[in-house]
Amino acid sequence: MQPSVESLVRLLESYRGRDKVIRTVCYGSQLVGGVLSRKAETDVSSNRLGKRLLLFSAQLSHCRTVLRLFDDLSMLAYSHSYGFGGREEDVGVRWISVLTNVADQLYYPCEHIAWAADAELIKVKSDKWWLFGTVLWGTSLLLGILRSLRVLLLLKKKLKRYERDGAGHSRSQLRRQMRGEVLSILSSMADLSNAIHWMPPGFLWAGRFPNWLVGLMGTISSLIGLIQMNAGHSNETDSTLSTPHSEE
Repeated sequence: MQPSVESLVRLLESYRGRDKVIRTVCYGSQLVGGVLSRKAETDVSSNRLGKRLLLFSAQLSHCRTVLRLFDDLSMLAYSHSYGFGGREEDVGVRWISVLTNVADQLYYPCEHIAWAADAELIKVKSDKWWLFGTVLWGTSLLLGILRSLRVLLLLKKKLKRYERDGAGHSRSQLRRQMRGEVLSILSSMADLSNAIHWMPPGFLWAGRFPNWLVGLMGTISSLIGLIQMNAGHSNETDSTLSTPHSEE
């Protein structure tokens, strides 16, 4: 079997790896579908294919929402093991991480209630629960960006110190860590742009993204996640929060 195929199989055999692949295909389908559906006036066949891809994307998004019904305990276990971040060297990183864990933990029950309401399992309106979940997701992403910026600042200080000491191996390791944090920032910013899009109309650019732009932002974030996993640079959020639903 080809090494690339073996790598894909190993990725799909793990829950987090499969989720990342589904997420990438989901947003990729929304990107292509959004582009093709814009050709309604000039190409009927392309428009039809675009709508099918958008429906396929919505089904994959729903699949991920259902799978996240079982993520609460793993998130709780991670939050418990992290605690108040006593092993962190920096106080700022510690408390940002604690707040991120709180937002991530609260996100799941909000999404579960919204899903159950849409499935008519409980008699409540789902809109406010989807909104609560989106707010918590956006909060988590914003905190993640702040954390990565803080970590970058600390790594730069360490890098300068190692450059004075002439520690070559340590410098290369720090540069890899810094690249990983930059990728995390780009990924979170792409997701945050979508989170704002799903907020109520009137808040910044809420509701203004076309399907293809939502798909583009999500695809960028998903590909970065796959790159980080492949490079062994997956950060703490990979073992906690899977990015929320697409509300299209």
